[in-house]
Amino acid sequence: MVLSDVGHPPHEYAVATCSFPAPQNIMRLIIPLLLLIITTAAAPARAASSWAGDLTPIGSDDWNRARAAHLLERAGFGGSPEEIDAFAQLTPRAAVRRLVYFEGAPDPAFKPFDESGVFDAALDHFPPSRPATTDLARTTGEALGVKVKPAGNRPMQPVVNKFFYWLRASVLETNRVSYWWANRMLTSPRPLQEKMALFWHGHFATTEEKVRDYRKMLQQLELFEAQGLGNFRTLMVGVAQGPAMLAFLDAGVNVKGAPNENFAREIMELFTMGVGNYSEHDIREAARAFTGWNFAGTTFKVNAAQHDDTEKEVLGHRGNFDGVEVIDVILDHPATPQYLAAKLYRFFAREDLDPALKAELGKRLKAGNYEIAPFLETILLSKDFYAPESTATRIKSPVDLVISTYHKLGLEQVPGVPDFNDVIGSLGQRLLYPPTVAGWAQGRSWITPGLLLERGNFALDVVFPDITFIPDDRYPVRGSGYEIRAVHERIRAGMDMTTATKPVDKDGGTEMMSMSNNADRDEAFNTRYASYRGWQMAIERVKPIPRDTARLDLTGMVLEAKLTTPAQVVDYFAQRFLSVPLDPGTRDHMAAFLVQELGTADIPSAATWMEDPLRMLLHLILSRPEYQLG
Repeated sequence: MVLSDVGHPPHEYAVATCSFPAPQNIMRLIIPLLLLIITTAAAPARAASSWAGDLTPIGSDDWNRARAAHLLERAGFGGSPEEIDAFAQLTPRAAVRRLVYFEGAPDPAFKPFDESGVFDAALDHFPPSRPATTDLARTTGEALGVKVKPAGNRPMQPVVNKFFYWLRASVLETNRVSYWWANRMLTSPRPLQEKMALFWHGHFATTEEKVRDYRKMLQQLELFEAQGLGNFRTLMVGVAQGPAMLAFLDAGVNVKGAPNENFAREIMELFTMGVGNYSEHDIREAARAFTGWNFAGTTFKVNAAQHDDTEKEVLGHRGNFDGVEVIDVILDHPATPQYLAAKLYRFFAREDLDPALKAELGKRLKAGNYEIAPFLETILLSKDFYAPESTATRIKSPVDLVISTYHKLGLEQVPGVPDFNDVIGSLGQRLLYPPTVAGWAQGRSWITPGLLLERGNFALDVVFPDITFIPDDRYPVRGSGYEIRAVHERIRAGMDMTTATKPVDKDGGTEMMSMSNNADRDEAFNTRYASYRGWQMAIERVKPIPRDTARLDLTGMVLEAKLTTPAQVVDYFAQRFLSVPLDPGTRDHMAAFLVQELGTADIPSAATWMEDPLRMLLHLILSRPEYQLG
């Protein structure tokens, strides 16, 4: 697919008319991109290229810089000009093996996640809700390691404070895990390891919102990092026995005599086979095999008294199966390798997958005993992967977009401004918070008018940072942040707890309530105060995210490349950042825009004042429809 397929002149939306980039200018790009998507979807099928569907390895004679760039885009997060040049000098097989098996790639110098130390052993059996916490405190005299006060006002307040503390602290620490992972994506000399971890995170989707323990989320992420290119059976068993998945799919209530079907259903429907390849009977029987599976802290355990060890019938097989044996039965089903192979292919190559190719890919995955690395080597080395149908036809996911932007800019650390978690969240893919157990939808779901505007705003925030930025890991601005801020301001003004925690709307107005003079003395606890105090305790203990902005030097980049004309600058930026070439008309308009902003066509003479015009130009390029494709 190329932009000329859209059938409208690109110059109509190529350059904003103002002399300073503004978010509203991005609106001029929305209709063209949506037209591109709609036109592509509605266009009559064209004859397939000779390489489409061909799994034969690409030869050295067909290898070039553009194909090396495509490989780095899909099997990683894009390449710098130097990285692309280096891969172009390799044979295609050597280039692919460097990514898949790390041959010739340096060892990463990553440090383990730097934990803040927010967890203590008393939080290990964290109750499912605040009412469950206070019920436990009433019954036993303590909860979460905090004893109920024997007398005095609000005897359970410290207990409830700690409940909200852990909710806040785990979220904030999870945000730090996300930054740690993002920096691995940005700087790893083994980018496919990180890309595979991202794939598995969407495939085995669990969310901190349900798990409520950053340690379990981190443990699962580390499993994806270690086993993501290994054997799928090993990975599947590891995920199934991981506390994050067990907590997410309610393993604690899956017991002998009362099996919970969530776990078994998702393993069949989403993780291995796909809808239509199993029956409700298979799910019920498989659920019995997983009874008794649970965890203690971050360690898998089987409670033998809760495990149903009688005979089950799953997918036509009979036996006294446990969970691992059921996984083996599922992996032996012919639907499983095809389902998994197709999902991997669509993630790395393209959405369009004909039945014959799907069957062949499934056959190869099964024949390779579900080893992921050799299967990916087959895809990434194939002519099909480099066919016109596969190149620059994929809408970048939010994480792809953001990390590849930073990588192509030459950054060595993910900036703290704009906030990485907020950016990818506003674009629809917040790490460690997938929307459902099915993970994220892909492709065109990433693009709506609103989401495209957010993509342009991200580009603007990178080149012209927001000076009003307030970090929400130190200052509560999201969700119920306005309530926490209101309590804080009132407490600091000297109000008593009851008055300070009166309900407040988002505009700061107070809901009028009648109160008795004794209200401040007769509560067992105050929930709004606990929410506020929990936030205070959390930010005291969770280490802050560094809040530096991206340090760009586009002037240095241009001068180092020895560019002398605006057209050369446009070409350089387009080649560095775009997978789809600019058409001549758009290129000329952008060059004219740069001349207008510089006041000259002589690039070297503008060295002392061209940084802002270069940033305006880059903002326009990063906001274009072409930049959304990779």
